[in-house]
Amino acid sequence: MNRLIKNLLFITLLTTILSGCNTTRGFGEDLKHLGGSIERAANK
Repeated sequence: MNRLIKNLLFITLLTTILSGCNTTRGFGEDLKHLGGSIERAANK
């Protein structure tokens, strides 16, 4: 039962993330943007 709940939460989280980007390509672009933001913050 505990494993089922963890799997359902994982699937829900994954679909929420992917639906926010609309496409897998959009997800990749979001990650690229996030990486750039982290890099800029680290260089300050």
